[in-house]
Amino acid sequence: MSDRIVLRWSTKPAGRSKRPAGFAMLLAGALLAAAPLHPAAAAIDTSVAGSAQFSNRPQWVAPGDARAANRLIALLQSSQLDEINPKKFNLKSLKRAVRSATGGNPASMTRTNAMLDQALVSYVAALRSSPVGEWSVVDHAAVPGTPSAADLLSQAAAAPSLEAWIDAMPFMHHSYVALRRALADYEARGDERAEALLRINMRRARFLPSSGRYVLVNTAAQRLYMYENGQVVDWMRVVVGKPDQQTPMMAAMIRYTAINPYWNVPPDLTAERIAPHVVKRGVGYLRDQGYVVLSDWSEAARPADPSKVDWEAVAAGRIQIRVRQNPGPDNAMGRMKFMFPNPHGVYLHDTPNKELLNEAARLFSGGCVRLEDAPRLAKWLYGKPLQIKSKKPELPIDLERPVPVYLAYLTAVPSGGQIVFFDDIYGKDRSQLALANKRRLASR
Repeated sequence: MSDRIVLRWSTKPAGRSKRPAGFAMLLAGALLAAAPLHPAAAAIDTSVAGSAQFSNRPQWVAPGDARAANRLIALLQSSQLDEINPKKFNLKSLKRAVRSATGGNPASMTRTNAMLDQALVSYVAALRSSPVGEWSVVDHAAVPGTPSAADLLSQAAAAPSLEAWIDAMPFMHHSYVALRRALADYEARGDERAEALLRINMRRARFLPSSGRYVLVNTAAQRLYMYENGQVVDWMRVVVGKPDQQTPMMAAMIRYTAINPYWNVPPDLTAERIAPHVVKRGVGYLRDQGYVVLSDWSEAARPADPSKVDWEAVAAGRIQIRVRQNPGPDNAMGRMKFMFPNPHGVYLHDTPNKELLNEAARLFSGGCVRLEDAPRLAKWLYGKPLQIKSKKPELPIDLERPVPVYLAYLTAVPSGGQIVFFDDIYGKDRSQLALANKRRLASR
């Protein structure tokens, strides 16, 4: 894998760009494919004009000063960057109202400020109510919330500079904001491929929370990030799934840690990694590596005689059996695994094979995420080191407050005022680019 810094984005806010760039959202997903991205957005109160409940509201216009109002209007004008139709915001009426309000008439200023409040709340609600896209949402609790109208307006009102607050778009993940700015710049330059890649990654980053405490794994970069209050406080390298056994894009909740874990080997990995060694070395290989053959996949499964298994058939994939690795120093899960129940059978876990973490391209797992430093992640999650004294297998240690985890696939990320592009290790970008090109040709 190679990562290349291929472009620099301007610090000028994207709201000043007037060239639209719409793109089609691909609707995928697993358990909640039909669910809205942010259910809370459906309930957001967008009828804020004249409402007495919003006592702390931003001052968009003042006599002779419409800078904040114009900055908000510029953002709304560029909302096609977000896949939102600018006509939704009745921009002509807003502009007329702003011109009238700057004359200093109190009633006009009050009315115009309320109109701009309404426009901001509507815009944020639209941003936070897009389809799930490529994400598989397996836990509703992991779906990022949408700020209420009152909270949103209070945050804007408390900002030292309304213009800077609009430019920062603090209601979105910082990666989304940076990608949006880069897209505005590259539309003007006419670099269609860079534009397309930025749009693809904006769809993915649009889902991510703007604040809070959570874990983000970027499989494209093979890195894990720990976030506090929307800011990265620590990170580590990880190993992710091979191209033919990909780590899925997923949103879930880390609910507990399993200490001294078993490893229930997926049948395809039994065929690929274990059966050939048994064919060559005999069933003693299983004992040496701590593997046990079980009778079935139920909770009541019993140990079975490995000598009665046709291991050549297992290696060829003609039959499937259950193999489990006992806890111990050679266990593929290491000393702990962080559990977020999901139908993919994917989790974060320790690993005894630390040497793989020194590789540039760390694509070696069957889909799970192997951690560079599992105890360090545990200390961050629990607020203290996990003391492992018991030898009991699969000992669960609950998190008092479950932590969201997002397994993302971000091939374009901001870094120090630049955009870094990572290799498209799973071919997801290529697929979307090809589909977009096919649609473009069909529309001619």
